[in-house]
Amino acid sequence: MPSAVPIAHGRSSSAPASIEGDSGILLPANRFYDEESQRISNLIDEELRKESQRQKEARRKQVKVMLLGQAESGKSTLQKQFQIYYASKSLDRERPSWKPIVHFNIIRAVKTMLDEIDYELSHPEDEDSGVDSDPDLNEPGPSSAGPSSSTSSSAQRQHQKPRQPSAAPRDIFRPSSTELETLSVLRTRLLPLVALHDSLASELSGGVSFSRGLTGVFVRAGWQGLLQSNQGARAGKGSAGGVVGLAAKALDSSREDIQALWAHGTVKKLIQMRKLRLEESAPFFLDHIARIAEPDYLPNVDDVLNVRLQTLGVIEHSFPINLGGTMYDWRLYDVGGARGMRHAWVPYFEDATAIIFLAPISAFDQYLEEDPRTNRIDDSLQLFTAICSNKLLKKAHLVLMLNKTDILKAKLKAGIRVQKYITSYGNRPNKYDDVASYFRAHFMQVHKRKDVSNRSLYLHFTSMLDIKATQSIIVNVGEAIIRQHVAQTGLT
Repeated sequence: MPSAVPIAHGRSSSAPASIEGDSGILLPANRFYDEESQRISNLIDEELRKESQRQKEARRKQVKVMLLGQAESGKSTLQKQFQIYYASKSLDRERPSWKPIVHFNIIRAVKTMLDEIDYELSHPEDEDSGVDSDPDLNEPGPSSAGPSSSTSSSAQRQHQKPRQPSAAPRDIFRPSSTELETLSVLRTRLLPLVALHDSLASELSGGVSFSRGLTGVFVRAGWQGLLQSNQGARAGKGSAGGVVGLAAKALDSSREDIQALWAHGTVKKLIQMRKLRLEESAPFFLDHIARIAEPDYLPNVDDVLNVRLQTLGVIEHSFPINLGGTMYDWRLYDVGGARGMRHAWVPYFEDATAIIFLAPISAFDQYLEEDPRTNRIDDSLQLFTAICSNKLLKKAHLVLMLNKTDILKAKLKAGIRVQKYITSYGNRPNKYDDVASYFRAHFMQVHKRKDVSNRSLYLHFTSMLDIKATQSIIVNVGEAIIRQHVAQTGLT
């Protein structure tokens, strides 16, 4: 039997008692391991220090910009303009996912036309009075934050029926029997298409729905990938694409009826009388129905810019921006602008580099969908006041875009008077330069009185559908924000 090897107490059997150093001197083993451990520890500390420095530099090169404003102010369109300029390839990859959204926009427009025609023909005595018919309506409401706004009788009807107030003439519109017969035939033939509206909205929204009768497509971050995944799964099961596929086929078979409805004299008359109020992008899509209804249709850039899509929560978009040879990580946060969604903005305020606030000055004759008593210009002024006075945003650079100038010009050219809706406008000329200057002065006054840190305000008049002009502004705004960010952080 082999004899047992004695093990010294307090020492590992695998550790030698001593190690010969480079000079031939025997060194204590513990000292060698301490030095080796220290060397490894120093290497780890150095790597951690370098990683911390890299992260710090990355954060300093990260520019966080929030797009704020009420619903339908143009935030998502501005985000797409940034994407076109800085990441056009990513927009090209997304084009197929926009196809059903464009289809939904058309179906919604057709539904709106049929609903409004039914309503007007069944209520010919229901007039949309202007504010000059009732002196009491000229009094500003309790929520007024700037130009006093007025309501009309049709605003009250919004509680039962989603429609905007209008300044319609007093004449009662009665189509001829021939026109009524044509409308009846078109309505019957288009009902199967309109019947897909709610189920298509639900499918595109991923099942999201809201109370109080709000309808539409509501999207969250990553909606495009989810939509493509769902469609791919259906294709794998031999499905035609669910409701999305049915809508595409129904649109294809209904294109001539949609063209006939859009060209119908009753529709044109109701639009002229401003009893029929379509979404701003609806005429664009209806004018291009023949192209869009084709089975092999793929949205182009103009289609994507015109599409109406409601945002839920906060969606982050990232773009690399090269300025002076340095790459910056431009993080753009597109937010839901409806009143009930604005609480989601707050967590992003504290470290925001800049705020781009969009106010649609064309909306002087429109009221909030959530509150038909509140003029949209008043709501924008209230919201801008809250942004200027918010202490969490005191270090953020501030850019104001008075948006939708193209629509404002069209409304003024059509003879829609600002004074009917903004009573404090008084007898000023109903011309673009005067109206634009009036609204500009009100927003500038809010900034002057309420801004918590006396920041500079960069103001631009914009039309988000004008690619060339908007991208020129994007470059100027982007460079100004980054240069200020560099000066503020000391980044060189």
